[in-house]
Amino acid sequence: MAEFTLFTNPMSRGQIARWALHEAGADYETVLVEWEAKPQAFLNANPMGKVPTLIHHRAGGDKVVTECAAICLYLADVLPECGLAPDDDERADYLRWTFFAAGPVEQAVTARSFGFDPQEPRQQGMAGWGSYARTVDALAGHLGHNVFVCGDRFTMADVYVGSHVDWGVGFKSLPDRPEFTAYLERIRARPAYQAAKAIDMALIAEMQK
Repeated sequence: MAEFTLFTNPMSRGQIARWALHEAGADYETVLVEWEAKPQAFLNANPMGKVPTLIHHRAGGDKVVTECAAICLYLADVLPECGLAPDDDERADYLRWTFFAAGPVEQAVTARSFGFDPQEPRQQGMAGWGSYARTVDALAGHLGHNVFVCGDRFTMADVYVGSHVDWGVGFKSLPDRPEFTAYLERIRARPAYQAAKAIDMALIAEMQK
């Protein structure tokens, strides 16, 4: 048995988890989850029925990890040999921008797609992301002054933040700003990104036949 089992669908955020597994050099097997007929083992692990769901098969018992940000950071922690966890100087940016992507970026993009973008000060104060424009400017401002999320070195934070930028620019939910374009060139050049993406693109092509 592989050390990890990934429940996923290639047309989902499961692409983030697969990229993280490849960056970490993890030994894993894939269980594909259909939108309607979900396997019972998957539902037992994650009653929410959401992909991706990662199972870590450990000697002391299996551990279930859900939510893409958690999966990314977990892999960096339990596979320290991959070198993608932060050092002391990187930790603040590592945590800050991972959870910025999981919180304000996700919320701003989703709310805007539903036709809601806080405008007046009271709404922006209540919303966890302020406004779409403020969220985009904050992310672009950071990436415009850094090679990667934590500075000059690629970390697991780049898998999560980079996936949001990759998806957002590709599907036009984020603007095609030069800060994002330059950052995407760097992350898309990574062998692990290309290997993981090739697997999911092949699976999507097979599903669409």
